[in-house]
Amino acid sequence: MSAAALAALPAAPHTQPQPAATGAHPRAGGLTIKVPLRLVVGAQYPDAALSVYVKIAALALREEGCTARVTTLAEYLGMSKSAVERGLKSLRNPDPIDGLTEVPTVRRTASGGTGESAHRVTRPLTEGELWVRIPVRAAEALTPRLLRLYALLVYATTRRIPVTAAELGDMLHHHTGKKAGECLGERQARRLVDDLETTGWLTVHRREGQQGRHAYETHRHPLHAVPAPAPADSQAPAAAEALEDQAPVQLALWGDEAPVIHDGSGPDLGDGSLASKEDHLIDRPDETKGVGVTRRRRGDRKWVAAPVDNSTVPDTFGPSVSRAARGNRPIPAPNTTPTGDSPGGYTGPELRWTARIHTALAPVRHELNDVRRFVLRRIAREIGAQLDTGISPDRMAARIRARYRTTMRSDIRDVGAWLLSVGIVHRGCGVPSCEDGHVWPTGEPCEICAQQRQVQRAQWREARELEDRLQQLRAERAAAAGGQEQPGLPAKKTFRQRDAASDEEIRAAIAERGPEIALHIYGHYRVLPLLAALPDSTETGSDRRTHHAQ
Repeated sequence: MSAAALAALPAAPHTQPQPAATGAHPRAGGLTIKVPLRLVVGAQYPDAALSVYVKIAALALREEGCTARVTTLAEYLGMSKSAVERGLKSLRNPDPIDGLTEVPTVRRTASGGTGESAHRVTRPLTEGELWVRIPVRAAEALTPRLLRLYALLVYATTRRIPVTAAELGDMLHHHTGKKAGECLGERQARRLVDDLETTGWLTVHRREGQQGRHAYETHRHPLHAVPAPAPADSQAPAAAEALEDQAPVQLALWGDEAPVIHDGSGPDLGDGSLASKEDHLIDRPDETKGVGVTRRRRGDRKWVAAPVDNSTVPDTFGPSVSRAARGNRPIPAPNTTPTGDSPGGYTGPELRWTARIHTALAPVRHELNDVRRFVLRRIAREIGAQLDTGISPDRMAARIRARYRTTMRSDIRDVGAWLLSVGIVHRGCGVPSCEDGHVWPTGEPCEICAQQRQVQRAQWREARELEDRLQQLRAERAAAAGGQEQPGLPAKKTFRQRDAASDEEIRAAIAERGPEIALHIYGHYRVLPLLAALPDSTETGSDRRTHHAQ
């Protein structure tokens, strides 16, 4: 038969493997999350990023989004805080390949200067983007690397793509160590598949796939085999006699159980010799010894030069008063520090402020004794950067004094954090002389700020009118129902849907249903700016309602 005729023959139907549900009882399922496929196959993302993304996406389904702290996420996932932070770093920063940010993060600070947990949401999937659905319980139960392997197998089984261990090894990468960026390889992929099968999240049908491959069956919850029932009491003696007739089972040679053999015919002993110690009775020992050298304490056959006696050499490169950097105090004794704290504290150069920094911090100078040196340097740099733009030290001092007086001392838990986030931050319009809505140094009200406040008051007044109109519509529809089912108001959008909605979509809702219904669906922060930008923004709320009614 020719090759063309052989190719024209239809392929034989492939028999599907038996499902693993036979003889197993499932545990209760749970919530599943759509994860972008680029996050699963991208080598630029560490394994921990996938686990962190799944948990954040699950928490972000709430209306207020994900506000959990890093320590809370680490407790949920069973990971360390540092591992979660490494995963978050790659998720909240733009991707170096295509510049996408998977988890947009907004940091929040209380009015007293104390930090709050960040607000995190996930990037909405674009149209036509590939994704894979992962259970949230899998992220909590599996290690990050096993979760990545599980996601790859879920995508492959859903798309009916036959995969091999070598192909799985090419999709998994080292992210730390000397082999960072390299693929794991076929051997390690087989080990991971066996470990994943042990957890119950995967069932491997050996040689039942296409062309002799293994067929994989993933589960949304771990499956555990049902143990066989114990023999009845009447059958116990017969069972004991049957066991006595059997030959004794050979015990494992290495430990209580048989060794884990994944590849080859023998155990993995580190690719070295089976001998653990050299036999010097047959191997001639190396008795040579160099002149002027000594042998290290460990018997690793490495020869090093003898240590040189430097007791008579002057302290050329050591610490001395003549070679100390200018502006630094002499190095203190080993049991003290410049701040008088316990050993291991700050040992850097002495903190010196210029006269302008000293003048600017005069209102809170009595509060700076307990602030750390590092925070004081940050405060000095921030103030110096603003003074370089033309702000005088007296103006900075007046700003800090006014805000310090209007803030309760009990609300300021950390003076350094309060100065960085509240005390020295410039507030006002774009005019350089504007200081908290007043012109410096005359104290007259800023005209631009006053105009902005008027516009803001008008917008909020209109928002209250729209809200009253919305309540009136609800009452009218409830009265018109008369005990019968009537179509009510449309459902509100979630915070994620409001952020993902485009301006054109909101403008279309305003034109079609009116500003009241659009306010009900998309909220104040999305609708009010678009209403203010409309051509008829100078009209009052009643005029705009009349216009939409017509």
